[in-house]
Amino acid sequence: MSHQIIQDLNNRYTAKKYDPSKRISVENMDVLKEAMRLSASSINAQPWKFIILESDNAKQRFHDTFANMYQFNQHHAKEASHIILFAFNPNFTKEQYKKVVDVEVSSGHLPAEMFDNMLNGGFTFAEVNTDENGFNGYWTKAQTYLALGNTLHVLARLGIDSTPMEGVDSSLIGEEFKQELGGFVCETALVMGYHMDGEDYNHGLPKARLALEDIFTVL
Repeated sequence: MSHQIIQDLNNRYTAKKYDPSKRISVENMDVLKEAMRLSASSINAQPWKFIILESDNAKQRFHDTFANMYQFNQHHAKEASHIILFAFNPNFTKEQYKKVVDVEVSSGHLPAEMFDNMLNGGFTFAEVNTDENGFNGYWTKAQTYLALGNTLHVLARLGIDSTPMEGVDSSLIGEEFKQELGGFVCETALVMGYHMDGEDYNHGLPKARLALEDIFTVL
C-alpha cells in the first residue's frame, strides 16, 4: 500500500544502536512537543508529564538509574539524541480535572454553562477507576500510552528513530528525578535520535505483523 501513513509505519522500527553525533533539530522537537500536547486521553484528562532529557547531565542521571537492572538498555541513555520520560499521575483528583475543564471553557470548546456537567459527569470515568485510597494509576497510565502511540507515529513522520522502553527502573527514576516528577510515576521511557549505520541490527528488516484476517473482525 502506497499511502503515506502506511509508509511511515513500515519505516518505523525499534532502533537498537544510536549515533551519538546526530541530534534532533530544535524545529523537529518543537513539532514533537506540540503533537504530544495534542494527544488524546479519556475525558481529556491529560494526566501526564513528559520530561525531556537532552543535556549531558540529564542523560547521565538517567544512565545512573540502570544501576540495578535493565543494563541492556543503559547504553541508549548517552548515545541517543533525546529521551522522554513518560510519567503518569497515580492520584488524579477532581480538583486537578477542574483545571482541564477550565481550559475547555476558556478555549471556546465548551460553553460556560456546561462547566458543571463536564466536571461532574466527566470525572465519573476517573471515579470508577479510583480505589478507596485515591489511586487510579492503572487508568492514568493507560492514558499515557495513548500519548506514546501518538508520539511514535509523529517521530516516524519526521524520520526520527525511536526506542520505547518499559525496561527502566521506575524506583530509581523516581528517586533521581523526584523533583521533576513531583509525585508522578515513570514506568516508560522513549529514546529518540538517529540509528548508527552498520551497527543497528534491527534497521531495514521487514515488518513482522499478523495478517489482517487474524486481528480484524468486520460485522
